[in-house]
Amino acid sequence: MPIFLPWFVDPDYRREVDADFAMDGEESKLAELYNLTKEQIAWRRAKVGQLGNAEYYAQEYPSVASEAFISSSFDSYIPAALVIKARREKVDPYGPLIVGVDPAGMGPDRTSIAWRQGRCITRIESRRALDTMEVAGWVNRIIREDKPAKVNVNDGGMGVGVYDRLIEMGHRRSLVNAVNFGGKPVEPPPIDETGRPSGGAANRRSEMWSNLKKVLEAGRFQLPDRDSLQADLVSAGYKYNSSGQLLIESKQDMRKRGVPSPDEADAVALCFSEPDGSPMPRSKNFNRDLRDEYQGLYY
Repeated sequence: MPIFLPWFVDPDYRREVDADFAMDGEESKLAELYNLTKEQIAWRRAKVGQLGNAEYYAQEYPSVASEAFISSSFDSYIPAALVIKARREKVDPYGPLIVGVDPAGMGPDRTSIAWRQGRCITRIESRRALDTMEVAGWVNRIIREDKPAKVNVNDGGMGVGVYDRLIEMGHRRSLVNAVNFGGKPVEPPPIDETGRPSGGAANRRSEMWSNLKKVLEAGRFQLPDRDSLQADLVSAGYKYNSSGQLLIESKQDMRKRGVPSPDEADAVALCFSEPDGSPMPRSKNFNRDLRDEYQGLYY
């Protein structure tokens, strides 16, 4: 079994400091995240200066395992520091349960499912080599036992069959929601100074990843303490198209770089299908369909 040791466990990676030594903003965050001393921060500062930049330092002297496998020139959409902080948060789950389902076929990708309540991803599971009926059966059991308020299913590829089978089983369309990663965002793009649409997300997947990042940046959000999830979250790059819209790196482009599909990260992003990542499902039929089951929950 491989074992990862972060750079700061080495007792030699320390440097004496003067009485007036002060950390900058980034160093203070690192010290808080990893409980580092001023002597360790001083050693890191000197080494960053020697290597040329903090990104290359993170690759050569990683704090978490995922940093060792990311090129120094790679610009991750979700920084590792945000994920690490969320892994250490302790937040009580509240409100309705939202489930994100990212199905995969019989190849190397994983079918991943994430559970979200309020400001907490309470659970995530991944399985390989499941067919359409097996994934639909898994989700059907989750609906029966966990009683989610919303189940968002990526309907690309195998997901179409999973969604159709769940509807065939009698589940309401207001409960089981098909999400097209390549579809139009729910929120309209911002308006620039000329009155024209500008910016925002280029597609539905990019919009959900943006919602997730906003919540992580706001703080007080808990992610499962899971290395595979962190690796997925920090592996996706991004760019902006000619209209200034955010475009998260596609799974196909990631595979060309030799990076596996970020299935667990996509499952988590599917829990953020609502505008600005709201923890409350907002379909037009939601209150009517679940009024008896969730009476008094929202008041």
